[in-house]
Amino acid sequence: MSEVPLSRIFAVKTTGGQEKTVADFIQTRVKTKAKPVYSVLVLDALKGYVFLEASNAQIISDTTAGFKHVKSQIPGIVQQQDIEKFLITKSIIAELRIADTVEITHGPFKGMRAKINRIEPARSEATVILLDAPYQLPVTVDANFLKIVEKAKEQVT
Repeated sequence: MSEVPLSRIFAVKTTGGQEKTVADFIQTRVKTKAKPVYSVLVLDALKGYVFLEASNAQIISDTTAGFKHVKSQIPGIVQQQDIEKFLITKSIIAELRIADTVEITHGPFKGMRAKINRIEPARSEATVILLDAPYQLPVTVDANFLKIVEKAKEQVT
């Protein structure tokens, strides 16, 4: 009975903006030289890093040796829970509450602050009252265009 090799995640520091190039080079080397690298991961949220899954660090060193944009290998093993938050995207609609103060990040009202008046989870929309306007102006915007600035204080009754 053969035992499945234990895989670990390792990080490689790269030149900023060259993560995808490095990942392509690594993928080519893995295919041509039959290196036992199980996966290559580039996260848009983490510039300058490429994550590789292999059984040990020596395999990563051998695979990345000689690449122009690879600066160094980060010592140690990256824990899965450390990068998990970058892999799972949650909809902002679940975090929004009525009376939260938000900032609009896209569209004609970009940069303006508003207070949430109504939330429509099925349509992923929120109706907000603009705080920067001289009068109360309700506007319905896509919930993904909102960034929470301040959570509403919960009233105890």
